[in-house]
Amino acid sequence: MLLLWLKAFHIIFVVCWFAGLFYLPRLFVYHAMSEDRATIEQLKVMERKLYRFVTPFGALAVILGLWMLFLAPEAYLRGGGWMHAKLLLVAALVVYHFWCGRLLRQLRDDVSTHSHRFFRVFNELPVLILFPVVILVVVRPF
Repeated sequence: MLLLWLKAFHIIFVVCWFAGLFYLPRLFVYHAMSEDRATIEQLKVMERKLYRFVTPFGALAVILGLWMLFLAPEAYLRGGGWMHAKLLLVAALVVYHFWCGRLLRQLRDDVSTHSHRFFRVFNELPVLILFPVVILVVVRPF
């Protein structure tokens, strides 16, 4: 029963984390495009608050995922390498999250050299992680 509760909350936190990682880089796009100082300052506040809001969701998603793996390693590690592939993608998502934090600080300090085009492409990267993670968990192709 504990595993089901952990899994439910793990999924909730993953959804919340992804929501933030989808929206934060979109704010970066608007920030990079804006020339109005008041708008830029408002975006800085929004970016900082969103990053601080979603970071605990990411941490809880990872912690609960590892907790489930610790409680039932045979359930998740048997049957091929789907979990190993998923963990690699989760590691990439954690790197992406911290990269967002770095970009946020550059934008906050007005030292970012990235264009809105860069941020538009950067904004799509979590989708490239979400799709294979869902397929790996549901289909378990390996």
